[in-house]
Amino acid sequence: MAQSTVSQVSVAVPVGNDISLRRSVTNRNIISFGNKSWASTLAFDLKSRNAQKNKPYIVCLSVQQASKSKIAVSPLELEIAKEPPLNTFKPKEPYTATIVSVERLVGPKAPGETCHIVIDHGGNVPYWEGQSYGVIPPGENPKKPGSPHNVRLYSIASSRYGDSFDGKTTSLCVRRAVYYDTETGKEDPLKSGVCSNFLCNCKPGDKVQITGPSGKIMLLPEDNPNANHIMIATGTGVAPFRGYLRRMFMEDVTFKFKGLAWLFLGVANKDSLLYDDEFTKYLKDYPDQFRYDLALSREQKNKSGGKMYVQDKIEEYSDEIFKLLDDGAHIYFCGLRGMMPGIQETLKRVAEQRGENWDEKLSQLKKNKQWHVEVY
Repeated sequence: MAQSTVSQVSVAVPVGNDISLRRSVTNRNIISFGNKSWASTLAFDLKSRNAQKNKPYIVCLSVQQASKSKIAVSPLELEIAKEPPLNTFKPKEPYTATIVSVERLVGPKAPGETCHIVIDHGGNVPYWEGQSYGVIPPGENPKKPGSPHNVRLYSIASSRYGDSFDGKTTSLCVRRAVYYDTETGKEDPLKSGVCSNFLCNCKPGDKVQITGPSGKIMLLPEDNPNANHIMIATGTGVAPFRGYLRRMFMEDVTFKFKGLAWLFLGVANKDSLLYDDEFTKYLKDYPDQFRYDLALSREQKNKSGGKMYVQDKIEEYSDEIFKLLDDGAHIYFCGLRGMMPGIQETLKRVAEQRGENWDEKLSQLKKNKQWHVEVY
């Protein structure tokens, strides 16, 4: 299905009978790049059951995605490179990109705000799935007067073709970092995250300084299309996995995925889910190749009656996970650094219950390049 034309009229796109799969498509601003125009975003109601009628939460998607047919992408030269691009632009000479759109991803009951940010790099800062961009927020570094702010790294949340499927944009999944005074309970704007607030406050047309791309540990191995991939994410750590899954299931590319992709996502509640409609669509269209398990810490209980975290889901499916790893599956972890101790403890306990030495098993996984971790 070609991606060169996008509807500019209000249409309804029903997908199945499940209310969670219904979409509401509306007009958005048309953004021009050179002599090419395209709709910056089409509104997809991410919270059909919860969203306020006059405030839909939207994610940058294309109306063509209502069909199971895979989407044509360009330029196909992005398929040819043997090695990933690395550090094309460095902190001292960043690339000036343009904000295309900033859209709130989460519902009204989510703790905090997470945004989907589409950036036009004009095809000048190509990247691969699993890499990161650096962002230099405007202003002066308070610790180094006269110097710019330090680079903040963000995992890229799109495939190499971007949300417009033309290789000219990238997407970031950014949670606005805010600080609340422990005594007053009120937000202290002086301690807010400089870069996340800059990005979430951006408007279409604003300029942003970017560096990179960087990173190789989270690259999606494509040498074996039959390989299985287990993805463990908390919050915005789902970003690289969105890129993987778009490449596996959405785009018509040279990589013909035939294995199993299994995503575990941990967030606070249903309103905090990120890209849920996309993942639910894959589950519907590729039930034999995609599995999707949620850990909603404020809405679900683990077997001990405590809050449900991703490590609890890992333990629940530990027999299957360990078998997949023994058969060569890749396992990825992305999210806050604090997620790893609980996960490691769970895996060690499960290994011991199975009569295995976890330290030796982990060492072998790393040696086989099956173990991929990116935490922040």
